[in-house]
Amino acid sequence: MIQRPKGTKDLLPQDTSKWQDVESKLKKVLESYNYKEIRVPVFEHTELFQRGVGETTDVVQKEMYTFNDKGGRSITLRPEGTAGVVRAYLENGMSNMPSPVKLWYNMAMYRYENVQKGRLREFHQIGAELIGSESYLADVDVILMANDFFKALNIPNISLNINSIGCPTCRAKYQEVLRDFFRANLDKYCDTCKTRFEKNPMRILDCKERTCKQLNVGAPKMIDYLCDECKEHFENVKKSLEKAGLKYEIDPNIVRGLDYYTKTVFEFVDEKTGLTCLGGGRYDGLVKEFDGPQTPAVGFATGVERVMELYDEYNKDDKNITPSLYILSSSFDENVKAQELANSLRSKGYVIEKDIMGRSFKAQLKYADKIAAKYLLVIGENELSTNMAKLKNMESGEEIEVKLDSESIENIIK
Repeated sequence: MIQRPKGTKDLLPQDTSKWQDVESKLKKVLESYNYKEIRVPVFEHTELFQRGVGETTDVVQKEMYTFNDKGGRSITLRPEGTAGVVRAYLENGMSNMPSPVKLWYNMAMYRYENVQKGRLREFHQIGAELIGSESYLADVDVILMANDFFKALNIPNISLNINSIGCPTCRAKYQEVLRDFFRANLDKYCDTCKTRFEKNPMRILDCKERTCKQLNVGAPKMIDYLCDECKEHFENVKKSLEKAGLKYEIDPNIVRGLDYYTKTVFEFVDEKTGLTCLGGGRYDGLVKEFDGPQTPAVGFATGVERVMELYDEYNKDDKNITPSLYILSSSFDENVKAQELANSLRSKGYVIEKDIMGRSFKAQLKYADKIAAKYLLVIGENELSTNMAKLKNMESGEEIEVKLDSESIENIIK
């Protein structure tokens, strides 16, 4: 038997109903902040991610699904959402829209990484991008919206960690200080970190190798080298979060795994496991990196698989949809009447089941019970002739006589 590829997961009906519930709640939060949905291709030219995400990142160096198409072009399955959204923003002239442009997405992503709990090679992200505002107010608004995600999903025990990784000006000075720190033990770092030493030493701080992490202990912190502008921006973010009543911790080790971030970066972390549930930050240089005008932006993404684990833990209600009514019938004329009633009630939004297997009377009764139908309506020869039938409440056992028309039935099952 052919099995699904490693790092992928089948979402069965009992799973998809919960996913739809989560997606619906998060969509309401996003729309309440006036974000509009965008959908971009599942694959892009590889250069988009090399330039946008950064050639020195783990994502580009180790994790992308890249191949040549039949025209010899290098194509990559999207490993994250922001680069594609910014490409679409530029290509479709969205810079002419009133600023800020607020976009959100719900998309599958692909990274070849170690499979573990809550982390797959095909995974899903719900993200938001606010393009066009350089004000600290945009950072605060996005962080508050992210916090509302967890409120909407009834997920407690989530902590907010924030940091600033500065702008290109103050970061250049910081990188020289970092190189001085790494240089003494550079021969002990992994080969990947050695290649990052000249191009982007900050990426060394993001290395997952145990030896490199130990060597990084005591490294200088970007927050101590911020220029006056970045420092003021970060102070305003912190003060505004405090005024809004949102607690946070400053984590100088947050650098995020993608090169496009500037200034504010943040993560929402599950206090029990220490795992990041949502992350984001400001990326003021990405639009220009894609040959557009200098355009500030800020956003975030949350991994749906990880959020679903938390959602299941704190929301035990069964979200599976059960039929409102099962209509039992057997002869040709009875089946015609059953189909007529089913069509009418379905058009009004009810979930209706009827026999399409040619089952016996007894087998249909068993099936109606197995699928947890709320009501049962039996149509036989006598019911057709009198245009009356008994509607049974499957939980209480109560039977009510009704006319064989959708309005009469609806008055009881609604």
